[in-house]
Amino acid sequence: MAEDSTRSSGRTGKVARVLDAYDLTGLGDELVAHWTAEEDRMSLRELADYFNRQLLASLLEQHRVETLAGEVDNLYELLTDDEVTSGTRIQAENQLREYGVDVDALRSDFVTRQAIHTYLTKHRDAAYEAPDTGDVVERRLAELQRLQSRQRVVTEQTLSSLSNSDRLSIGTHQVLVSTRVQCADCGRQFDVADLLDRGACDCERP
Repeated sequence: MAEDSTRSSGRTGKVARVLDAYDLTGLGDELVAHWTAEEDRMSLRELADYFNRQLLASLLEQHRVETLAGEVDNLYELLTDDEVTSGTRIQAENQLREYGVDVDALRSDFVTRQAIHTYLTKHRDAAYEAPDTGDVVERRLAELQRLQSRQRVVTEQTLSSLSNSDRLSIGTHQVLVSTRVQCADCGRQFDVADLLDRGACDCERP
């Protein structure tokens, strides 16, 4: 798959071709969403790193390589960080080759911030507009919900990795993430979303 994505550029652009070559369904929509978000917006450089990490993770999955939480991020840093020593980088490359990964093809498929910008603006017609002043409570709640979602995903990945490597024994399960707030005055506990929706705890209610 990697070789196909490095051929003639055509009109689609590199990002679109790599998305298609690796069958990264939904990643294009994620790029648009992260770039145009009102809160926690990702820069083009951050999006390029995010894209490349997803690419590396997909390739390892294709080769049936089981990775622990954070391992993909670490491998990507070893491949791309200028401060990594050449010896350490070679070790990471050799590790990937042992997995069956064509490291040269992978590097060729990594994208730059400019490629991301071209994809977003030319291929997806996306544009970032500074948010108008809106409901502060709704924006803060959305931010908290994204953090909870991220915590849930990381927890699920950790449990799955440990289970697959026989370091954890667990049956069918569901990860539940919630944030509760307790008022020291009235003693009531609230889910943070319910509290923000109410606008006050029982202390302030008639």
